[in-house]
Amino acid sequence: MPVPSRSDDDPRPEPPERPANDDCCHCGCDPCIFDLYNEALERWRVELAAWEARRAADDSRGKPGKPGKPRRRAGRKAPPKPP
Repeated sequence: MPVPSRSDDDPRPEPPERPANDDCCHCGCDPCIFDLYNEALERWRVELAAWEARRAADDSRGKPGKPGKPRRRAGRKAPPKPP
């Protein structure tokens, strides 16, 4: 059974859906639907920053899900390929 990639285990957080202007009743509700949206947007930004930090940490350790090939240091030879 294949092991899921890191991106499957830890998907990028999705931003909250912005309410339509018509969703607001314009009665001065406290909290307004847009206040709730702004709070959700701020939580999403925090979650996204944490997700990006996890991805960066995984990439620096060479975890699965890292795009591209790992770099070799200049002046070092590649190990011989098995026959």
